[in-house]
Amino acid sequence: MIILDYKDTRPIYEQIVERFKLLILKGVLVKDEQMPSVRSLAMELSINPNTIQKAYAELERQGYIYTIKGRGNFISDSSSLLEERKEELKQRLLLLYQEGRELGMEKKDFLDYLNGVKEERQND
Repeated sequence: MIILDYKDTRPIYEQIVERFKLLILKGVLVKDEQMPSVRSLAMELSINPNTIQKAYAELERQGYIYTIKGRGNFISDSSSLLEERKEELKQRLLLLYQEGRELGMEKKDFLDYLNGVKEERQND
């Protein structure tokens, strides 16, 4: 479920947060599904339970999970989170587009690149 990249420069807890966020947004983990316990996930990944606890705290702070005392952590409703993430990506794309235009790129350059990426993925 979660695979860590020890060559990644980000802290391990951030990698865990990003992996869980992706699984939640993709619908692999669904609303009200129980998360693995801190202890079991720490053992599975061979890392300190405090690292998992820190990742879970960050996921809860961002609204991806909620905690029920004595029962564990559960997946929150992610429909609004998915829309927020899409809007965030649109804003990032707009900034990249604006930067490209300032450097002399044209709309056609962007579209050609994106079409090339799409064709490469279809050939895989």
